[in-house]
Amino acid sequence: MSHAAPPAGGLTPQLPLALRYSPDQRFDSYIGAPAGALEQLRALALGQQSDWLYLAGGARTGKTHLALALCAEADQAGRRATYLPLAAAAGRMHDALTALHGQDVVALDGLDVIAGQREDEVALFDFHNRARAAGTTVLYTAREVPAELGLGLPDLRSRLSQCAQLLLSPLDDAGRRDVLRERAQRRGLVLEEAAIEWLLTRTDRDLGSLVTLLDQLDRASLAAQRRITVPFLRSVLETRG
Repeated sequence: MSHAAPPAGGLTPQLPLALRYSPDQRFDSYIGAPAGALEQLRALALGQQSDWLYLAGGARTGKTHLALALCAEADQAGRRATYLPLAAAAGRMHDALTALHGQDVVALDGLDVIAGQREDEVALFDFHNRARAAGTTVLYTAREVPAELGLGLPDLRSRLSQCAQLLLSPLDDAGRRDVLRERAQRRGLVLEEAAIEWLLTRTDRDLGSLVTLLDQLDRASLAAQRRITVPFLRSVLETRG
């Protein structure tokens, strides 16, 4: 599971795949998915599933990771895919959603921002109907399921509730360890088990913060030409502090 910020080029279809979607945010690097969830998402990305999907989960459960992974998978298969963080479309929701016409796959990340915003809800309702009619594949993400999202438009709540729903849960410490090992391996880092335990017990346990810290340690380790040991961790964190 990854909780890094979406890549800056996530909305520019002309960029190469490697620049648009981080290799850290793919299906095979997501840890702790509900049973069958990745298979459903892959089928959605490839146009093999007619049911749209709605991902619900609290902060740092990997919703953005999976939304970006969906677009990367679809793009790799030659389908036109767009990832849109709805917070970035605030104040221009109608125009942003209208611009998605002609896409094969659309991932709309963070429905929470439109809840209670009448114009935005109407814009999303209209988009939903247009996308259905056009045969577009859509993935929605939000912190809550549709019934608990605080939507003011009953018809929109009804439409969203018709999507297949996947519920994501925060990782436990075992899952956090797996993420740190997987991320370190991808970077070619030697991360000792003692260092992993030290990170989990003496730093912010929020997974997003841990992954960001690992990126910083990667750079520091490369610059110092040192393995990431507990003494090295102490020295790096003391410098940061």
